[in-house]
Amino acid sequence: MNMQKDTYESPLLSRYSSNEMLFLFSPQFKHQTWRKLWIWLAEGEKELGLPITDEQIAELKAHESDINWKEAAEEEKRRRHDVMAHVHAYGLQAPKAKRIIHLGATSAYVGDNTDLIQMQQGLILIRRRLCKVIDKLSNFALQHKALPILGRTHFQAAQLTTVGKRAALWLQDLLIDLEEANHLIEILPFRGVKGTTGTQASFMELFNGDHEKIKKLDSYVSQKAGFKKVLTITGQTYTRKWDYIVNNALASLATSLSKFATDLRLMQGLKEIEEPFEKEQIGSSAMAYKRNPMRSERICSLARFVIAMPQSTAFTQSTQWFERTLDDSANKRLAIPEAFLATDAMLILTENIATAMVVYPKIIERHINEELPFMATENILMEAVKKGGDRQLLHEEIRNLSQQAAYAVKEEGKDNDLLERILASGKFGLKREDFERILDLKKFIGRAPEQTEEFVNLEAKPAIEAFNDWKNTDSVEVKV
Repeated sequence: MNMQKDTYESPLLSRYSSNEMLFLFSPQFKHQTWRKLWIWLAEGEKELGLPITDEQIAELKAHESDINWKEAAEEEKRRRHDVMAHVHAYGLQAPKAKRIIHLGATSAYVGDNTDLIQMQQGLILIRRRLCKVIDKLSNFALQHKALPILGRTHFQAAQLTTVGKRAALWLQDLLIDLEEANHLIEILPFRGVKGTTGTQASFMELFNGDHEKIKKLDSYVSQKAGFKKVLTITGQTYTRKWDYIVNNALASLATSLSKFATDLRLMQGLKEIEEPFEKEQIGSSAMAYKRNPMRSERICSLARFVIAMPQSTAFTQSTQWFERTLDDSANKRLAIPEAFLATDAMLILTENIATAMVVYPKIIERHINEELPFMATENILMEAVKKGGDRQLLHEEIRNLSQQAAYAVKEEGKDNDLLERILASGKFGLKREDFERILDLKKFIGRAPEQTEEFVNLEAKPAIEAFNDWKNTDSVEVKV
């Protein structure tokens, strides 16, 4: 961690994101990718007949990653052009290849193609982390598939569900996000080799009008970069629509993670389920007893940032002029990397939480018992009718008794004594042992356990088994 305190440092660097994602959007990755692109361009041009030697390419490869930063910075200060500054710096290290670096290309060749590589690799990293989250939450859902808990609609007590079924609802959203991320990884295109305004006119000159060679060069570089698809047409840049689409996918994932974290914050307030709380962790500087859900709160906070980001890329896409305008550049340097870094941070937090969520069955049971008599009134009514009671008269009686019990709970702070009132009335023909059968919680959770098991085993688990790279990805420690 950078300990310098006299300059601003993004909290995404110092507090939240993984080293892997930080490296992906680092100057080192960016500029060594520029150099890879120049090498691939030279290789392709040589293969297609241009006078480029193996010695020149070997010289370029020898300095692929050892960027001479000082020389590049000095040249950019003088020229006010970042790409040409790095062409100059690379040429100092590879003097024999200097004359063929960037041959036929425009700045967008390295700039745009690198952006697309970063977004593709960022999505792959997001997919790996998301698969790990889905795996942890799937295990949690199966473990608690049959544990009854009060359902809550409008944050009011509702018909019972199970802890596992609630986790399956979180998983359902995440599977949609996984499918979207995978789809984008597959279809995200490469800009390729297009020249100054996308017409490939410079390459027509280099290859004496040979269209097939130009198309082969385009395909060669795209395959080297690992892309299945290369854009057929571009302006000077690839359409900024892709930035908007990618950021939308990240924002969609952020909504799912925020929903999970919000539910957990509410349950932690009810003392039913908590995020992990470390032995020496401090919940509040003033109230020493507190166990604040700081990880979940951080997810929600970062989610707001990511959810807002597509608006920025939408403005950029909608205001591009003709074949290009440079007012996209500064915005892209913020909107794309920081959306990825913040999403990365949210997934790290979510995995950390999902690995060790704490469930309190006794508190959950207490909350159920406080509300179950009201929920069981219909079952009690049916049982009493089967014993010969008049449904209409008993319905009125149980309505009156329910209101009395509710008044005692809300106005007098007493426990819910509806069952005792029903027994005492003598009108229902029920005994205490009848209530044990009527109030069997299994009757109130429907198919929630079976639904959870079916969903996890038939949908969630197979979805992540389609990818193997996540299994060897180490979990990342939450920084602070």
